[in-house]
Amino acid sequence: MKGKLYLIPATLGESDVHMVIPSNVIEIVKTLDEFIVEQEKTARHFLKSIGYESSLDSIILHPLNKHTSHEDILIYLDNAIKGKNIGLLSEAGCPCIADPGNIIVQMAHQKQIQVVPLVGPSSIYLSLMASGFNGQNFAFNGYLPIEKNERVKKIKELENIVYSKSQTQIFIETPYRNNQLVQDILKTCNKETKLCIASSISTTDESIATKSIAQWQYKLPDLNKKNSIFLLYK
Repeated sequence: MKGKLYLIPATLGESDVHMVIPSNVIEIVKTLDEFIVEQEKTARHFLKSIGYESSLDSIILHPLNKHTSHEDILIYLDNAIKGKNIGLLSEAGCPCIADPGNIIVQMAHQKQIQVVPLVGPSSIYLSLMASGFNGQNFAFNGYLPIEKNERVKKIKELENIVYSKSQTQIFIETPYRNNQLVQDILKTCNKETKLCIASSISTTDESIATKSIAQWQYKLPDLNKKNSIFLLYK
């Protein structure tokens, strides 16, 4: 019998793991000793934080990042084919949602390995829940263009979709560029358009606020180097 591929969520920041990750998920993770991870250091930190009982020196960690070759990835599920359960561990939040790992899940389906998604935090869904925006029709757009003119063009395009389709638009930015992105949003969007800024979700520094563009212009938070997510609606 083949093993299973467990999709393991991690905390979104430095927070009490037992307040964010369900206890049954933690117990499942403790039964595994082979993981596919983005960064070994943060994976070991997460396992230590949940009270992982086996020696961290004895576990198998397969790296999955931009430096991983396709040839390496092809063997990552070999032990699952032989009957061993393996975990795909997210760097933050849920695996494969604004997070790498989908190629492993595709491989698992091709090899008829059962994929088991485990419950955990997702900044996309948590921010949408707290925004007051349309949760029945929304789109996650990932990162916007880095080049300023292209970014402004994309912001306007997303705002147009908000009004034409009544669809919430969600996007993120590299933390050190957050303040630049917010300035572009304020300069580009209509004054009545609503913007929700959610930062450091599920941590002690969590901040989630929804205001019109006009209201945000009175006072802006400093989002530099803070993990944040942005939502537009009308």
